[in-house]
Amino acid sequence: MHINLPEKLYYTIGEISEAFSVNPSLIRYWEKEFDVLQPKKNLKGTRRYSALDIEKFQIIHHLVKEKGYTLDGAKEQLKLSKKKFEIIRTLEKLKTILINIKNEL
Repeated sequence: MHINLPEKLYYTIGEISEAFSVNPSLIRYWEKEFDVLQPKKNLKGTRRYSALDIEKFQIIHHLVKEKGYTLDGAKEQLKLSKKKFEIIRTLEKLKTILINIKNEL
């Protein structure tokens, strides 16, 4: 899944929920369920997500929403196959590049 987010240091929960087409409440829930999601918070408690947080969220989203894993299953997969998802992400980027090249021909 390719997401459209501008390149910057931190993102708001609203930007992420829009990019992934999910409710902000789901993001907050997944933060409680997955230890790998730990956004920075300011004094007011406003969450700020880094690019690394986005990558982690993207993996969780892929497992739960696209592959249909349960939360426990997704947690187990996160532990076992981090490298696998890096390969998948690289292949998806290559696919996008190849499609763009094909469309330009």
